[in-house]
This record gives sequence, C-alpha cells and structure tokens, in this order.
Amino acid sequence: EGVYRFLTRVWRLVIDDRAEELQLGPQVTSEEPTREGMRMLHRTIQRVTDDLDAMRFNTAISAMMEYVNYLTPQINRPRAALEPFVLLLAPFAPHMAEELWELCGGSGLVVDAPWPKWDAEKLVESETTYPVQFNGKVRFQFSVPSDTAPADVESAVLQDERTAKQLQGRSPKKIIVVPGRIINIVG
Repeated sequence: EGVYRFLTRVWRLVIDDRAEELQLGPQVTSEEPTREGMRMLHRTIQRVTDDLDAMRFNTAISAMMEYVNYLTPQINRPRAALEPFVLLLAPFAPHMAEELWELCGGSGLVVDAPWPKWDAEKLVESETTYPVQFNGKVRFQFSVPSDTAPADVESAVLQDERTAKQLQGRSPKKIIVVPGRIINIVG
C-alpha cells in the first residue's frame, strides 16, 4: 500500500489528474529550479546512484520519497527538476517512468536516456541551521552561513535577542558548539 501511495504521489506531481486527457499539471513550469531545489535534486541523484551501486534498493526508494516530499508543496515544479527524477524512477517503475518521460518532453525512450550525474558543487549548503539548547531543552533554531567558524557561531548566538530572553540577564556558564550539529548553552 505504501508503494502504491508513493507512485500515486509521483504521478500527481507531474500529471494534471483533473484533466480529460493525459497532460502535464499546471504547476510544471519551464523555469529554472531554485538553488535549494538544485541542491535537493543533486543530493537525491547522488544517494540513488550510490544506493543502486551498493544494491541498497530500499534506501534508494527512500531517497526518492524524500525528494517527492520536498517537491509536493512547491507551487512551481520545474521540468528541469522532474526529468532527472523520472530517470531515477525508471529502474523501479519503468512503465510509469516511460509515460512521465514522454509527457515531460524527453526524447526517445527513458531506458535509452543517460543516467543523471550529480554535481558536488550543487550539494554545498549555503546556510547551516542549528538547534539551540538551553540546559538540555531546544528553544529555537539559529541559522548562520555554512562556512562560519565555531567561535563566530558562539558570538553570533550570544548576540541574538532570543538568547538574551532565555538567559534573563545571566551570563552563560558554558557554551558548546558542535559544528553543523547543535549549540548547547548551560546557564
């Protein structure tokens, strides 16, 4: 039942299910994907490619499900983001992928199309979001550029007004910054 629901969501992601004839949905556009959209697409391509090479089929499907979950609430779904996804789906649902490939404007058969390549430059996140804990309880999320040093993250979080509200005028006893993971403030 879960796989059926997943494939139905993929179908509705691309196809206008309210139309009389089989056609692309109105949310499928020819505009370029956003930076975040490209990052998610290339991350999915990398994960599915690696999982297929290692014969981890369940985790490859899981990566595709995460990508569908990302695309579903998007108002515009760029065709440039959907076509590589259809290629990733082809080994798992070839008949459906063939229909989607044709509707997306792919040339030839989906099985003859080259496998998508992921770009390491597009995988880099520009921002890192840290959960900020006070005495072991997460109170808020804090975002900084990804290349910020831990000492600079510490000083930036101390200058945040939400931190001042949590500390209530006290100075923290200890601040622990785990790069890319969490900020823990002991008051």
